[in-house]
Amino acid sequence: MAMVYLDHAATTPMRPAAVAATSAQFGHVGNASSLHAGGRAARRVVEEAREAIAATYHAQPIDVVFTSGGTEGDNLAVKGLYWARHAEDPRRRRVLVGATEHHAVLDTALWLAEHEDAEIEWLPVDADGLLSPSTLEAALAEQAGTVALVTVMWANNEVGTVAPIAGLAAVARAHGVPFHTDAVQAAGVLPVDFAATGVDALTLTGHKLGGPVGSGALLLRRDATVVPVLHGGGQERDVRSGTLDAAGVAGLAAAVIDAAVGREAAAARMAELRDRLVDGIRRAVPDVVVSAEHAPRLPGIAHLAFPGCEGDSLLMLLDAAGVECSTGSACSAGVSRPSHVLAAMGMSEELARGSLRMSLGHTSTGPDVTAAVETIGPAVDRARRARLAGTAR
Repeated sequence: MAMVYLDHAATTPMRPAAVAATSAQFGHVGNASSLHAGGRAARRVVEEAREAIAATYHAQPIDVVFTSGGTEGDNLAVKGLYWARHAEDPRRRRVLVGATEHHAVLDTALWLAEHEDAEIEWLPVDADGLLSPSTLEAALAEQAGTVALVTVMWANNEVGTVAPIAGLAAVARAHGVPFHTDAVQAAGVLPVDFAATGVDALTLTGHKLGGPVGSGALLLRRDATVVPVLHGGGQERDVRSGTLDAAGVAGLAAAVIDAAVGREAAAARMAELRDRLVDGIRRAVPDVVVSAEHAPRLPGIAHLAFPGCEGDSLLMLLDAAGVECSTGSACSAGVSRPSHVLAAMGMSEELARGSLRMSLGHTSTGPDVTAAVETIGPAVDRARRARLAGTAR
């Protein structure tokens, strides 16, 4: 049975250009830190990739620090900025964190609270998952001198809400506080401009935009001070030691370029498919609740809550019918408690348990949407009957 893939926010297929760029490096031998011919060839691949990524996101090549992906980039930014600021001024122990952050940021902040005596302050969002600059201003107004950093994701991985990053970064900058954003979902889909937004650190990863898994970058301003998480050979400005993966870096750059070239047309196409998907599901299940519908959203994410259903049961019914989607973040899969994102948005636990995320990407098609719409009604009916039967027992 051919499967319909609607989980692009978890990972998306590699773009042909990225496959070709990655594969071209597999037969080459050379450490990019070595001085012989093979090493110099690898270094050229890395530096050309660095320049391409910097140009795409309006950064300087020196700003691009290669990582293994989003989780490492978030850890490096959040821990590294906190350690540096706290060492500079021990009063700076507070970390302001968006309440709907990905676990790569959320759990890093909690680790700092447990092991480094940091104080975490969660920045609240509205019912659409939107964090306003005025909320951040209020959090910084009285005690900015005690804040080590602010971290707010550019676009939410579960419901798709797009934050006003430039406005938030401007507030933090006015108070002299470093600002980090997790742009894993935004890069490749939105017009990400590192220079114009004024952020100090920005995380992106390859496999969310059609590059290889295990490749990523942290865009880090040259004047931003971070304490490394990894120590060793001093690669990447002595911020991220380790032998550089020339093949992965080449694939990442190729995916970044390919996504940027067709970004506007791809975003418009995904938004049209998403709207068709939501409209079709509403006809099939009239009481469905669409999350973040009144906020700026990523074009490819549709987050839907189905009253009277268990999301896990619904997910498996759809999977059995040939439609692959998610109950939310893949990093939270298998966790029985409702999403912290939906809780922060004020959604009831009962409704949150019946939620699904369907996400489209660069390979999504009209027939994918049609298949999902045709499948959802029977799946919801069966999930509701199963839940009623379980309750009756």
